[in-house]
Amino acid sequence: MRQEQFIARHQQEWVEFERWLQARAARPRKARADIHWRGMADIDVPVVYRRLARQLGLARRRGYSPHLLERLQELVQRGHDVLYRPPPPRWQRAIEFFIADFPRLVRAESGVMWASTLLFLLPLLASFVALQFKPELIHTLMPPQQVAQWEEMYSKAAQKLGRSSGDDLQMFGYYIFNNISIGLRTYASGLLAGIGPVLTIAFNGVMIGMVAGHLQNVGLGDPFWRFAAGHASFELTAIVISGGAGLRLSLALLAPGRRTRVNALIEDGKRGAALCLGMFLMLVIAAFIEAFWSSIGTIPAAVKYGVAAVLWALVLAWLALGGRDRDAAR
Repeated sequence: MRQEQFIARHQQEWVEFERWLQARAARPRKARADIHWRGMADIDVPVVYRRLARQLGLARRRGYSPHLLERLQELVQRGHDVLYRPPPPRWQRAIEFFIADFPRLVRAESGVMWASTLLFLLPLLASFVALQFKPELIHTLMPPQQVAQWEEMYSKAAQKLGRSSGDDLQMFGYYIFNNISIGLRTYASGLLAGIGPVLTIAFNGVMIGMVAGHLQNVGLGDPFWRFAAGHASFELTAIVISGGAGLRLSLALLAPGRRTRVNALIEDGKRGAALCLGMFLMLVIAAFIEAFWSSIGTIPAAVKYGVAAVLWALVLAWLALGGRDRDAAR
């Protein structure tokens, strides 16, 4: 075959492959497994690459021009660098997941996330307001000993806000265990076909609203708000996300669509597991702030609230904008 005929036959595929390489260079963080491209009529890129390597060998054997050989060699080398480069180390993949993939997954589940937000906030606000009019309602959920313990934790005599004993490191471990167990139970309640996550999310909201409302009534609102403000952005948001993951699991049982319930549970369970992994990291951060920052009672309220505002802004911006570059690259 003459060189002109060889070029005419394969030129379009070379151009398409080069476009794919340029697109990958423009979005280097794209997953390495993404090897299909609509611009190539949904052809597997590895298949095209292997064909290109054979064409380079033919061009060499037939003694085609150095210019053509140089072009094909460059395409083969660039394709090899993209397709066969080693995957990023695990720590890098973990960071990329937390920074970009996790917020993208939260946004993809916006329906259940908004439902979880309402199920959490409405009972919280309702119980807080109710206690301003009927303070005795606190005893419907908590025994007197527990109420007295809450008051002791935020009294002027407390050495550390939000705790009656334990040093910072001990409380850090306790907060991790306690908060993550709440988040995982909320997610797992999704297996109770809708009833579980609704009741669990609402109950968490009622409990927090009751405690906040009671402490506000007895004059301990200032230390409580100074304590809760710092870590609330990570902790409360993580609880809402775990509730959304639980609701998604319930929908897999109640409305699997065209999927079988088993397949729906497997598919949505994987998404829920990814959400729980992000929630776990958020709660570890919340526990760190709670143990080493929130508990300090000598820091002025203005500083505590200022830091809290910054943390809320960062969390909301991260969930709203994290991974947007990957969305745009699709």
